[in-house]
Amino acid sequence: MQALFVGQAYIDVTFLTDTFPTGDEKAIAKDYAISFGGNAVTAAFCCAKLGGKPEILCSLADDWLARMFLDMAAAYGISVHGRKVRESSLSFIMPKSGKRAIVRCRDNDFLHPFPPLTLRGTKALHLDGHMPDAAHHYAATCKNLGILTSLDGGAVRENTDELLEHIDIAVVSERFCQQLGKTTGETLTYLRSKNCPVGAVTLGERGMVWYEAGGPDKTLPALSVPLQKVVDSNGAGDVFHGAYIASYLQWPERSWSDHFAFARGASTHAIQHLGNEASLPTLEDVQRATEEFPEKSAA
Repeated sequence: MQALFVGQAYIDVTFLTDTFPTGDEKAIAKDYAISFGGNAVTAAFCCAKLGGKPEILCSLADDWLARMFLDMAAAYGISVHGRKVRESSLSFIMPKSGKRAIVRCRDNDFLHPFPPLTLRGTKALHLDGHMPDAAHHYAATCKNLGILTSLDGGAVRENTDELLEHIDIAVVSERFCQQLGKTTGETLTYLRSKNCPVGAVTLGERGMVWYEAGGPDKTLPALSVPLQKVVDSNGAGDVFHGAYIASYLQWPERSWSDHFAFARGASTHAIQHLGNEASLPTLEDVQRATEEFPEKSAA
């Protein structure tokens, strides 16, 4: 395997509707998509679509939803190392006007310890912070072996502070900053204090602020996609993570400025499609999105 992705697995049900029924009502959706889901899981599928060879360590039940998930992974050549739970997790996603509402049903009551994996040949590890014991173990192990470690900091979790000691690439969200009670700049200072060589805060349609190798804060503006072309923003951040890992695997000599710009093109493609699977870009899709849309003015 080239890269290991560790996190919670979901089946995502995404649907477009103008109204959501309450009480004794019904509504008909305009469109829907069913796909794999979960932060690190979606990132892994994106990495595979872009030519990487990832494997996934994730929650896995013994039910028909899990079998559906395994079929999806097999179609992308992804090996799955399951950690047993009683039932598969589900997400119901309702995109609208560039935003999305989500209802999750999650089983993270693991019935067994996480499996030990051979890391021979592995060049990158990506975590979403779920499965904290496995995340810490593999982050510390990979860091010691000189394997690149990456964290999707979508939220502050129980072991985030300790985990960051072993992270090379920490890309966190505005929600992460809010949970810390820090501004964007203060959060980047915090990541520097944890000795993360590369740190970033993603700001959605306002782009990203980041630093590299002790340098100053830099801005990567978002690409300007007309609102009428935005179909589903859910999973775009996960595509961003999977794309910069894929870029690192394919072009390790490039700078992180290049890897992040590549990932921006991937997520720009993603928001124009419904559901995680349809959102996955090819190399040509990334190039097309990068060329089609100009950068927004830096805020």
